[in-house]
Amino acid sequence: MAPHVLQSPVGLLQHAGARIVLIVSGGGSQVIPKLLAEGGASGIMLEALVPYARSAMKELLGSEPGTYCSDRTVRQMAVAGWQRSIKLSNEVTNSVGVAATASLRTGNQKLGQHRIHVATHHIQGTRTATLQLTKNVRSRSEEEHIAALLCLDVLVATFTEKKEYPWRKELESLLMEGEDIVREQYMPPESWQKLFSGDELAIPVETNIPAESRRISGKTQDRLIFSGSFAPLHDGHLAMAHLAEEIAERPVEWELSVRNVDKPMLDYIEVLRRAEQFKGKRLWLSRAPTFIEKIQAFPHSTFVMGADTYRRLTDSKYYGGSQQQLHSAMQTICRKARGLIVFGRVQNGKFENPADFNVPTPLREVTYFVSEREFRIDISSSHIRANKKWF
Repeated sequence: MAPHVLQSPVGLLQHAGARIVLIVSGGGSQVIPKLLAEGGASGIMLEALVPYARSAMKELLGSEPGTYCSDRTVRQMAVAGWQRSIKLSNEVTNSVGVAATASLRTGNQKLGQHRIHVATHHIQGTRTATLQLTKNVRSRSEEEHIAALLCLDVLVATFTEKKEYPWRKELESLLMEGEDIVREQYMPPESWQKLFSGDELAIPVETNIPAESRRISGKTQDRLIFSGSFAPLHDGHLAMAHLAEEIAERPVEWELSVRNVDKPMLDYIEVLRRAEQFKGKRLWLSRAPTFIEKIQAFPHSTFVMGADTYRRLTDSKYYGGSQQQLHSAMQTICRKARGLIVFGRVQNGKFENPADFNVPTPLREVTYFVSEREFRIDISSSHIRANKKWF
């Protein structure tokens, strides 16, 4: 490929074999004409989406984000784009999702800061860039131009290490004193890449625990598994794990799934941040969002769960609305799970006891219900997130 072609973003992305799905919301949409204006864009661009309405963003991510313009939301958008790219191109290696979400100048007085968040996600890593702009000194179109340049810069940087490109020089020339681009990336180990690509269902994670206690490689059966999103891991989880270990007479091994039936798929940066909470503990990463898939990953094991998860086991919503599939799932659980240790929860000031739930008798027979006398703690991850910034 001619040297001048490798100075253009489309030429560079073509050379890398990129297969792109672009998602922008709130700002950054000007990157679309910047890419499409060059010849050959059809060879790299699979789709461009602009989910502006709240309902559109909720449909894209599978749930409503806590904050629309944030680092975490833009990473979720990038993962959604990556999944879409794989679906459209039918290949994993060069598929990439690139996303931008911004809060820029409008005709009305804006209370918050003017900021831009950009992210890319592909099989080899997650990359982000955040830029806070000086407020009320540029026009909307000027801020949009900066957002487009930042989006272009992060996208090209995903596929090449070279830094001296015209659009980066222009971007840097437009920044004022005190305006700095905060960049972050995580390139995961090969085992994580195999998990995200679907080649592995569950993998052990090194968490710096003593060698004599690190026996989590090899077989996945006959374990005590505590699954969750752990956003964050809190004292309630730790207390539950301690009691479960006493009941089952074996150590807890924690399982964090990168996929969730009710939430967006996690990116590498998010997984790393959550995994870092488990230093000194046994941790598995999986791509098993449903309990049936968890049993496949950890056959003949005992599972620790709370009341909400236990209730979902018998909700036909998670079996395509089919009572037949629900019945089949109950048979599989009772046959392949060694047992369930289920904790109650406090709801509206009252203890909710899973032993009172209407569940099939075979499921009840393999369940150990932890009583309120044995365990009660008034804490939840959602309450912590609502009252404290987490990650």
